[in-house]
Amino acid sequence: MNIRRSYPGIADLEKGAKRCLPRFVWDYLVGGVGSENCIERNRRSLDGILLRPQYICDADIPNLKTNLLGRTYDLPFGVAPVGLSGLIRPHAAEILAQAACSANIPFCLSAFANSSLETIADIAPKHAWFQHYVTNQRDIENDILDRARAAGYDTLVVTVDVPTAGKRERDIRNGLSDPVVLRPTTFLQCLLKPRWAIAMAKAGAPVFANLARYAPPEASPAELEKFFGSLVEGHVTSERLAELRQAWNGKLVVKGVLDTADADLCRQIGADALFLSNHGGRQLDAAPTAADVIGKIRDVAGDGMAIIVDGGVRSGLDVARLLATGAQFVLLGRAFMFGVAALDRSGGHYVIDILRQELRSTLKQIGCRDVADLTGFYQSQ
Repeated sequence: MNIRRSYPGIADLEKGAKRCLPRFVWDYLVGGVGSENCIERNRRSLDGILLRPQYICDADIPNLKTNLLGRTYDLPFGVAPVGLSGLIRPHAAEILAQAACSANIPFCLSAFANSSLETIADIAPKHAWFQHYVTNQRDIENDILDRARAAGYDTLVVTVDVPTAGKRERDIRNGLSDPVVLRPTTFLQCLLKPRWAIAMAKAGAPVFANLARYAPPEASPAELEKFFGSLVEGHVTSERLAELRQAWNGKLVVKGVLDTADADLCRQIGADALFLSNHGGRQLDAAPTAADVIGKIRDVAGDGMAIIVDGGVRSGLDVARLLATGAQFVLLGRAFMFGVAALDRSGGHYVIDILRQELRSTLKQIGCRDVADLTGFYQSQ
């Protein structure tokens, strides 16, 4: 198979992933909350960002390197955290962490991933970030943070936009649970996707590798689902965020910020970066997009906090669009999952290569010498 011909872009990888995955797994990956209007809005928002080309120039070799949180990365994008990634492809986190490390970009591991934070730190030293959910059990939280420190993580991404579980209707219809329990209909779907089923049978059912040790012993699947759900129920207060800032000596990124008041609170407690995100349209169907709010939040953040964004990104052009609106860095989640679902171990490298080429082509097309200069090519509406 000629991969370039079969998958010239992320959209083609998305189609390939759909062909490879059981329907309930596909629905988990691409689905959102409620009527999924927020997912559509993410895409429309990106399509509405225009770049103003300047053709009479000398910008044939654009610089794609980016400084973020005290490090220099070769590209201005990285891998976003995806929970239950092992359901998409066994060891998906390990595959993507290795690809990110090779490309000198960051990989952010979800607390609800199916790979342990220690494993990922070994695979991608100096490139792994850990996404943390504030728990309502302090002993568990303290132990998780101790493990992250001991493993060598420098960047902690604190997620604040999950005060309660979102109503994801696709998952409800499919009977998807945490941990995953196969039902007659989902079992049949698995049989129809033999490559996925064989890989999953070899690896075993995915478990929350970072949290399983804290679960009640010999708990039933229903009891485990209740336990995992209860860990993160409730809002993150400014006091709790300030405590985390004091407890974490490394870089602190606050994920899920979409409001200027929240941004100002993060500035006051000393956060190093804001991660503007509507959780991929999986929490609030009426949420704005990162592109909608980045201008106002940039004014509040000033020069003291970096701005990281995500949401619907499917190309290097999309990366350029968001950088042009004022972001310093872009993370992608589903795009990388499409890659590993369609291409297994080569998927992570291939997605990075697509995005790199598209981003370089975009900068050359508009006459931009450096990704840091993209704001000068933003075409305001």
